Amino acid sequence: MDRWSGVMPPREKLLKFGAVALTDTELLAIFLRTGMSGLHVMAMAENLVTEFGSLYSLMSADYQTLCAQKGMGKSKYTQIQAISELARRCSASYLAKESALCNTKVTREFLQSILSHRDREIFLVMFLDNQHRVIRHEELFAGTISSVEVHPREIVREALKFNAAALILAHNHPSGRAEPSKADRLMTAQVIKACSLLDIRVLDHFVIGHGECVSFAERGWM
Repeated sequence: MDRWSGVMPPREKLLKFGAVALTDTELLAIFLRTGMSGLHVMAMAENLVTEFGSLYSLMSADYQTLCAQKGMGKSKYTQIQAISELARRCSASYLAKESALCNTKVTREFLQSILSHRDREIFLVMFLDNQHRVIRHEELFAGTISSVEVHPREIVREALKFNAAALILAHNHPSGRAEPSKADRLMTAQVIKACSLLDIRVLDHFVIGHGECVSFAERGWM
């Protein structure tokens, strides 16, 4: 007998107990919708979560990697990509109405969704109004697998263009380790100095790794 035959279907469980009660496997199964011949959708979802180690790694996987898994193809890949993009847009919409500082968890998740899977260093800036709500975010600089060249004057120019009162900086480490380097700290100090001349505050700098995130503000470096 199929081991999943006696288990409450995830849609029914969601309706009865709410989405928060579902496991990662059950949530994924809802979006996958169907399995394949000889493979129940719950088994497929379980295999995927086990193979990638987390929903985040799964949703960040590229087309070739994901479609190499049993039961996966173009249709399911597009479903997962759509889910991932929807989550990013939801976070962006939320941050546009709330203070990024009051919702650091959402800010972290938003930045991780954009940067953690990138294969080269990307430097992103979040431009905030005087209530610390997000006006917009921009990927201003792109580098190599191990470095990115940042120009403080370019950041200031963009901040003035968007009439930003404050900024949050972020960049990724493709190696996976989020620990900031000495160069990261020096560059942050240079950006803070350039912005201070025009009374633009730099509130934080997040360094994004694989499944981890370091905040300069929380380290007491800002």
